[in-house]
Amino acid sequence: MRAVLMFTMIAILGASMSHAAEGAAGPTLDQCNVVWDTPGGDSSGSMPIGNGDIGLNVWVEDNGDLLLLISKTDAWDENNLLVKVGRVRVSWPHAPFAKGAAFRQELKLQEGLIEVSGGEGKNATTVRVWVDANRPVVCVDAEGAQASAMTARLEPWRTETRSLNKEEAQATRQPEAENGGQVTPDVIMEDGNGCVVWYHRNEASLWAEGMKLQGMGPVMDQFTDPLLHRNFGAAMAGEGMVRKDALTLQSKAPSKAQRLRVYPLTAQTPTAQAWREQLDALVMQNAAADPAKALDDHRNWWREFWNRSWIRISGDGGAETVTRAYALQRWMGACAGRGAYPIKFNGSIFTVEWREKGELKSDPDYRRWGGAYWWQNTRLPYWPMLASGDYDLMQPVFRMYFDSLPLAKARNRIWFGCDGAFMAETMSSWGMFCNIDYGRERDGLKTGEMVNKYIRWIWSSGLDLTMMMLDYYDHTGDEALLKEKLLPWADEMLLYFDTRFKRDAGGKLLIEPTQSIETYQDGVTNDTPSVAGLRAVLPRLLALPEDRTSAEMRARWQRLLQETPELTIRERRGKKVVLPAATFQKRGNCENPELYALFPFRLYGVGRPDVRVARDTFDARVEKSFFGWQQAPIQAAMLGLTDEARNMLVTNAKRKDEGSRFPAFWGPNYDWIPDQDHGGNLLNTAQTMLMQADGKQILLFPAWPKDWDVQFKLHAPANTTVEGVWRAGKLEALTVTPAERRQDLKVMDPQ
Repeated sequence: MRAVLMFTMIAILGASMSHAAEGAAGPTLDQCNVVWDTPGGDSSGSMPIGNGDIGLNVWVEDNGDLLLLISKTDAWDENNLLVKVGRVRVSWPHAPFAKGAAFRQELKLQEGLIEVSGGEGKNATTVRVWVDANRPVVCVDAEGAQASAMTARLEPWRTETRSLNKEEAQATRQPEAENGGQVTPDVIMEDGNGCVVWYHRNEASLWAEGMKLQGMGPVMDQFTDPLLHRNFGAAMAGEGMVRKDALTLQSKAPSKAQRLRVYPLTAQTPTAQAWREQLDALVMQNAAADPAKALDDHRNWWREFWNRSWIRISGDGGAETVTRAYALQRWMGACAGRGAYPIKFNGSIFTVEWREKGELKSDPDYRRWGGAYWWQNTRLPYWPMLASGDYDLMQPVFRMYFDSLPLAKARNRIWFGCDGAFMAETMSSWGMFCNIDYGRERDGLKTGEMVNKYIRWIWSSGLDLTMMMLDYYDHTGDEALLKEKLLPWADEMLLYFDTRFKRDAGGKLLIEPTQSIETYQDGVTNDTPSVAGLRAVLPRLLALPEDRTSAEMRARWQRLLQETPELTIRERRGKKVVLPAATFQKRGNCENPELYALFPFRLYGVGRPDVRVARDTFDARVEKSFFGWQQAPIQAAMLGLTDEARNMLVTNAKRKDEGSRFPAFWGPNYDWIPDQDHGGNLLNTAQTMLMQADGKQILLFPAWPKDWDVQFKLHAPANTTVEGVWRAGKLEALTVTPAERRQDLKVMDPQ
């Protein structure tokens, strides 16, 4: 066991330790900026930027044109694909950014913007691109040494009705949909009222067909189709710019300064005209904003964001790589994490055209694995937001899954005749399985029988989300979330286990049919993720203040805890290890479900009982991969395995997509580009190496390399922040806020 030093042993460092972390020498956020000295060429050479809901991929082509590929977190088309809003090309007659000229494109993290500068002498031009952190506006501000005209042109690609190709249909997870699996064209408005205006309107939807297929026809009138008559599009306007045609804006007269604004909007309206009226109101509301104040407010938002938390490491090349990867992945999460829907694991809102070895394979709307949310993937960008203090970014994931609860309860009654709800492992944004997973050919199948064996009996997902909500509550003390979401959600998940499954001869819960995540699909009883989830969640719910729950709830939870079986542990080769289930047959995928007892359910860990069992289980794992959605780096850190965690972390921080220029476009790994599972796990690993919380106790440096210097600020339960500097083998600075939480901190000895 590693040496542990109580916080009182380091208190002698006194006032010199207070508030010193940010000012200490070492890597800074500005050193994580991305700088390019040549144009990107095409969308694979783009930088991502966003305001949490609206996103851009920004690049400069060799001819000097600036391209904006616009996205939004709620731009769902009729096929339930999260697609792009549009693409805009910005150009100048003197082409200041053309290949061969002086050029610089910089992502300025601290300011939340991209700056492009190029040309020399009279041709010198600087363009600032930003998506207002406080308003739904895309901003392009240009300044030149000489007066010039600017042109902004919409470049639509959804121009005609066509059928989805094979790859696109597979990505929808809804082949042979009622609407024929068609892509329908955008509408370019002839009457733009001085603006370029376009939109896509869903005049068809696969929702009704899916509800009927999956046995939900009797309750359809209780729910609303979320796709039908959804409109997404934008208005484009510019200061001193006039509409040349339906696609183009152009400067009315040459000027040294130009401002272009794009106002995206998604709304579900009975008519397209109603959407247009909402758009006009949006433009009117935001167009009058003072540009200088808006930019100042935008910069302030980003400065406050970066001040929430940080991890900046030095000591070797691997440390510096991790520092930059950590900052850029947090940037990606913030740029896409405040919208109407959660971050898509398979590319977020920053997907671009599919290219292989330079060959164009798709339009900008394609993403592998389509529009569904896989919980085992969706959760991974969200777990590290707790230690980062990015609580606002977690709201979309809580909201979407909680909003699916009424449908999940109705499904339980129809499918299984039981109470409560289970969370579909793979689901649409409204909570239903994809039709391809449920199965269109129903001969011989009962209502509720799934054909996709990889996901049909995964029941632990809802417990995983409950665990995350409990952590959020412990961090924030958010009583509204506890009352309005956490307790109702948790109780329905537990009611499902209580009323769906029988008890064995000993009175213990017998969970079958079930499977152990995707890897063990046949002959499974009492899968370890479900058992671990119950054994982790129930005691935490019972520990809540009694006035937050009811006596009936607590009595039922206490009984269910007593009826929950123990984890299945067996001795193998002289060592005790956790098994993936009580019974199971051959492997069918590449996960290590037995380690869900470690992460996410934390029944084991540094300083906890039986950590030797967990370490032996980790050593005995079958699947050794650790990229993408694999959780081994986090689990190694939780076990205090410093060398293994560091090697995995550094390797993953270097694992970018070879075809993408941006250094944090991970993947595709198992999913798509940029892979948000991979990025989320990278953040979580670094945080867990540095700090872990177990109840009230905070462990500092549980898996930290002694030769890595680090400046850090992280968040812990009870609205606590821990800020410090470890340098040259010593703790040089440490501040715990509030001060009374110092007594709960243990500083471990880095190895």
